[in-house]
Amino acid sequence: MKKITIAFDGYSSCGKSTMAKELAARVGYTFVDTGAMYRAVTLMALRANLFDGEGKVDEDALRKLLATVTVTQKYNPELGQAETFLNGENVEGEIRNMEVSDRVSIIAALPFVRTEMVRQQQAMGEQGGIVMDGRDIGTTVFPNAEMKIFVTALPQVRAQRRYLELKGKGEDVTIEEVLRNLEERDYIDSHREVSPLRQADDAVVLDNTNLTRAEQSAMLFALYNERIKD
Repeated sequence: MKKITIAFDGYSSCGKSTMAKELAARVGYTFVDTGAMYRAVTLMALRANLFDGEGKVDEDALRKLLATVTVTQKYNPELGQAETFLNGENVEGEIRNMEVSDRVSIIAALPFVRTEMVRQQQAMGEQGGIVMDGRDIGTTVFPNAEMKIFVTALPQVRAQRRYLELKGKGEDVTIEEVLRNLEERDYIDSHREVSPLRQADDAVVLDNTNLTRAEQSAMLFALYNERIKD
């Protein structure tokens, strides 16, 4: 049976990573969360104090740092999911906080950051058998992917999901802060100059505002079985 490339794109906090992970595990493919890669670069910039008081990043300094960066993901069988490593350091916990969330779209919009991350992502998927989740997978990273999903949901629903996730991790946030963060990220992701978030012409739209995880899983597995027969 041939191995295909599966691309998940869509808005933040739609559950893309969860459904992509579950599908990858079910069909025995490698899962890559590209959003985590941009979060790792954002964390590196924060650690190096590259943001000024207005939230702007020192691009020259970041460009130099980026030349020394390798972002990898490794599957943790105890957790049942992949974890993100920045130059060999496990940063999975740190990259999910609100400080990183507030700045990741700024970093991800920088052309030189995207060029390097896309290069690393394409290298990961050269042999197929991969499920990759992000904002530009079906349009830029793997425009010829055999299966493309574009995930969306109402902003208020996404904000509630993200809020509960952050509160569960002990983050001190309000639902208003989370919604504002999502709306800002949506705007930046959709309007950036390089590889903006958009639905690929041949992508299947999955609006999971009112879908259960079981319903999502069934739909995706059925689509996968269609694609491997083509």
